[in-house]
Amino acid sequence: MKCPFCAEPNTQVIDTRENEEGDTVRRRRRCLSCDKRFTTYERVELRMPLIVKKNGSRADYDRDKLLASLMLALRKRPVTTESIDAAIERIEERLLASGEREVPTEKVGELVMRELRKLDKIAYVRFASVYRNFEDVEEFREAIREVKKPRAPRRPRSAA
Repeated sequence: MKCPFCAEPNTQVIDTRENEEGDTVRRRRRCLSCDKRFTTYERVELRMPLIVKKNGSRADYDRDKLLASLMLALRKRPVTTESIDAAIERIEERLLASGEREVPTEKVGELVMRELRKLDKIAYVRFASVYRNFEDVEEFREAIREVKKPRAPRRPRSAA
């Protein structure tokens, strides 16, 4: 680590501490040339994948844009902000877990629809009508049928 005072590349770590959450490391350092001390912080940097739009262009992942879409669908619906934040976290975890460097908007849209279906059925239909570009009443009926369909119960995983 280069000294911020004299730009000397040789520094010594004097003290290392983790924060309470365990996601940041604080290091006190001493420059071996000018003997001044400074602090550095180390944290994991996870890169969200680029979003590939329908026209082929690429854009950085934007959490605020995702939140705005969810909030629009959930407008005037009885869903807590904690539930919305948790849904966004699950979407982001799935995007990171995919390991992909680029993800098509369709995949993000499907993840949003999955979360909205769990949160609020009306919001799900609202989002689906825009996302799937409904052109007639029958498409609304189909989306409502999807929401009404009981989901198949998940089978417990066997211990192997």
